Amino acid sequence: MEEKELKAKDIPGGYALCFNGDCTDKDKCLHYQAKLLTDGDYYKGQAVFPAAWQNGKCRCYNEKKLVQKAWGFSQLYRNIPSYMKAEARRSVSSLFGNGNGQYYRAHHGEIMISPKRQKEIIEVLAKFGNTEEVKFDHYVKVWDFD
Repeated sequence: MEEKELKAKDIPGGYALCFNGDCTDKDKCLHYQAKLLTDGDYYKGQAVFPAAWQNGKCRCYNEKKLVQKAWGFSQLYRNIPSYMKAEARRSVSSLFGNGNGQYYRAHHGEIMISPKRQKEIIEVLAKFGNTEEVKFDHYVKVWDFD
């Protein structure tokens, strides 16, 4: 059973809501569960259209589940030899796109790193050294709206 209750404040702005009350997966889908939590004043925004339901499946289905997201890199490079740290940091930074903005936002906790991105970062670091016991600074369990 989930140890955290989904609340309206958890729903990111612009998240698509589903109004398909006939969907067989509505009890397990974040799009439908998000719709149930919106107040009566909600009158416009992103929506999952009925056309998403095809061949017995919804193309927009997003399972209602908690995931462990992370942020902070202060211990991330501790097993990397000092002469390779700059290149390792550039390689990790490149996963966040051009420039360092997103990298620094993830380092300072302004954005959280998905489990998939965490794995990609560890795979990049493995090219530079031992990744045993390498951890991000902070972890939090949140709803998987990605």
